[in-house]
Amino acid sequence: MTAADPPSQAAYPHQITERLRFGDTDMQGHINNAVFATLFESGRVAFLYDPGHGLPPEGTQFVIAELTVRFERELMFPGDVVVASAVGRIGKSSLTLTQALFAGDERVGSAESVIVLTDLSTHRSTPLPESARNRFEALAIRA
Repeated sequence: MTAADPPSQAAYPHQITERLRFGDTDMQGHINNAVFATLFESGRVAFLYDPGHGLPPEGTQFVIAELTVRFERELMFPGDVVVASAVGRIGKSSLTLTQALFAGDERVGSAESVIVLTDLSTHRSTPLPESARNRFEALAIRA
C-alpha cells in the first residue's frame, strides 16, 4: 500500500471510538495537532494492554522507540473519531503499529510507531514470546 492508496478502515482489525472534546480545539477551530498524538495513544494503549490477552508478559513493558504522525485532513469538533490500529511488521523484540483516524467515512490522519518489548529489571529489549507473536499476527493489517 502506498500513501496514494492508503488502507481503508476495514483493513484495521482493532478499532475504538473516542469522543472529541471542545477543549481539543485550537485557535483555528479544529482539533489541535497534539490531540492527534493523544488519540493515537488511546488506540495504542487499548491495542497493547487489552486485559483479555495477557500483554505485556509478566516482568515486561512496551515502550515507543519511534512515532510518526501524518495530518491528512482537518478534524472538527463536535463528533467522534475512530482510532483504527493494526500490526504492520513483527520483529524479534518489536512491532510496527500502523494506525489511522477516521471521522465518518474520511481518513483524517495516520501514524506509525515502533514498539519495543523491554525487560522491567534490565530496561533492555527482550524477545516477543510466541503468545504475543501469535496475537500480533492475528491483528496484522489486511490488504
